Amino acid sequence: GSSFDSWLEEEGIYEEVTSVAIKRVLARQISDAMREQSLSKSAMALRMATSRSSLDRLLDPQNDAVSLQTLTKAAQAVGRTLRLELV
Repeated sequence: GSSFDSWLEEEGIYEEVTSVAIKRVLARQISDAMREQSLSKSAMALRMATSRSSLDRLLDPQNDAVSLQTLTKAAQAVGRTLRLELV
């Protein structure tokens, strides 16, 4: 049998689906870290030196147009490191 990844590739949507999934995971991790630290959106935006609306876009799992710079700022704001790798 074929794998789900193979099916996504056959349909020509593997990259798109993978991007959305990665963004959703990152948004959830950032949100969880904020909750663990009792960090409000306003306080988080202040730490990131950005607007609250920009943070809302970052935390929106449907919005996959987020820069690496923004993700890095968010990770640093919650005391984490963003790590990317090619596999």
